[in-house]
Amino acid sequence: MYEAHFGLKGKPFQLNPDPSFFYGSRGHRRAMAYLEYGLHQNEGFIVITGEVGAGKTLLVRSLLEKLDPGKIVAANLVSTQIDADDILRLVAASFGIPSKNLSKSDLLLAIEAFLVSMTAQGKRALLIVDEAQNLTQRAVEELRMLSNFQLEDHALLQSFLVGQPEFRTIMQSPEMVQLRQRVIASYHLGPLDVQETQAYVEHRLNCVGWSGNPAFEPEAMKGIFEHSQGIPRRINALCDRIMLAAFLGEQRRISSDTVEQTAAEMREEQVVPDTGADPARAFGQTPAGVDLQRILANPQAARALAEIGPGYDAARIEERLALLERTLSTTLNALTQLIGTAQQASRPENDVGSK
Repeated sequence: MYEAHFGLKGKPFQLNPDPSFFYGSRGHRRAMAYLEYGLHQNEGFIVITGEVGAGKTLLVRSLLEKLDPGKIVAANLVSTQIDADDILRLVAASFGIPSKNLSKSDLLLAIEAFLVSMTAQGKRALLIVDEAQNLTQRAVEELRMLSNFQLEDHALLQSFLVGQPEFRTIMQSPEMVQLRQRVIASYHLGPLDVQETQAYVEHRLNCVGWSGNPAFEPEAMKGIFEHSQGIPRRINALCDRIMLAAFLGEQRRISSDTVEQTAAEMREEQVVPDTGADPARAFGQTPAGVDLQRILANPQAARALAEIGPGYDAARIEERLALLERTLSTTLNALTQLIGTAQQASRPENDVGSK
């Protein structure tokens, strides 16, 4: 919307990971170096973790773009609560191995045959598992077992595990000791600092032909860092809205006030309205521990409840409670009748059986 107004060739702060926008901060360069080191070793596991929005997926896609498909066959698997029964089929599907109606033993044989054929062609197989924190312990163990496939002293499969910080906790559990022994390198991708945040913003703008319009004041860049905490995805979301605000306000310079106002608007949009909140919670108690009839019988409490807001009409709440009581009473009566009918229907059979 604002791209043409500022003379840009595209959208600079899109949320979708695009390798053409990859920015090599110190952390991202180090993480990439670990991945490339893993490729050079051609065995074991490389583990990369980072906060949500830290740029892990973009890192993986940038690596994939650099790989020579004539030498490395890579499969990128995004896990979503995958258990051991599914992980092998997803690995096979990622490599294009037919797996329909195969038993587990046949599936393992098919994967091993594929890996051997890749080696025979002078190629290497690389499995990248994104969102690894969603894997169950049994699924991780299946991946570890795949690393046992070897041809003489040559490993047939290498795996990169990429996930959120909790995956490091999973890795430290006693059950993961065998996997930890296979990890040749691991790295945690942290946020950008204030200087890197400014460089990141300018880098993405330069990727779409930015010529200084709009200009960002130094204090604005500091504000962007403070509100985003240096997390790339948050930076993108905030800067996209800042650019839109500058366009709508016909601004040629981004000030700290613009950043503060935009950040405040975004916070307000994330606040859940309390007009439909439980009246019991308005009194700081859980619904299970509150007798609303007693509260409403107290004139002071009823007035306080009515003054909280238009969403809390004391009379309407009392009417609904009465309706709920009547509904429960009717339901209980119906259940009692059904139980009685069932008991009567079973008596002749019992009588016959006793004779």
